Amino acid sequence: MQTYKKYFFDKHYLESLFAGIVALFGSLIINFYAGTYATERASNAVTDIILSNTKVYDLDGFFVFGPVVLIFFVALLCAIRPQKLPFILKSTALFIVIRSVFISITHIGPFPDQMAIVTGARIIRDFTFGGDLFFSAHTGLPFLMALMFYKNKNLRYLFIGIAVLFGGVVLLSHRHYSIDVLSAFFITYTIYNICIRLFKTDFVIFNQENTN
Repeated sequence: MQTYKKYFFDKHYLESLFAGIVALFGSLIINFYAGTYATERASNAVTDIILSNTKVYDLDGFFVFGPVVLIFFVALLCAIRPQKLPFILKSTALFIVIRSVFISITHIGPFPDQMAIVTGARIIRDFTFGGDLFFSAHTGLPFLMALMFYKNKNLRYLFIGIAVLFGGVVLLSHRHYSIDVLSAFFITYTIYNICIRLFKTDFVIFNQENTN
């Protein structure tokens, strides 16, 4: 309660929190139009050293509900440590915007035997479109959380493990090319460092400890 009083009665924190919420919703709108455009312009599929040599697996549940569980877990962490929320919101928004730029200029078609989404299709259809491939958000977002919570050894390795798991899921279900998954780690690392510089005040607050 002392932590909530400290931050939710702080005008600057509330302004930053509101800006983060607006930025996140704005980024999702941009992502929607970018994904729609990329899917409409998608060209032919290409060969891939992993996808071309592995059979496709039905990992629908992991693909759809894995990110949902991740979101709820991060939300729980933010409920415990509200000071982390503005930086997470703004960084996630920037991640989505930058990825939207990438998918808008890269129009490779999905791999031919990609498993169709059936489980939770209504949940996922407004966030993934089929032609929004480069780079993998399933891999990048949990890795972004790993970088944010790097000082916490348990959370760091948990989020890295989730990033690797999700990367395996999208590859084995043939929903992403190998380059989509591998590049996500390098691009996300760059995005994180941009966020540190763009959102300096939020980053300082993010690293503050709870009031005892």
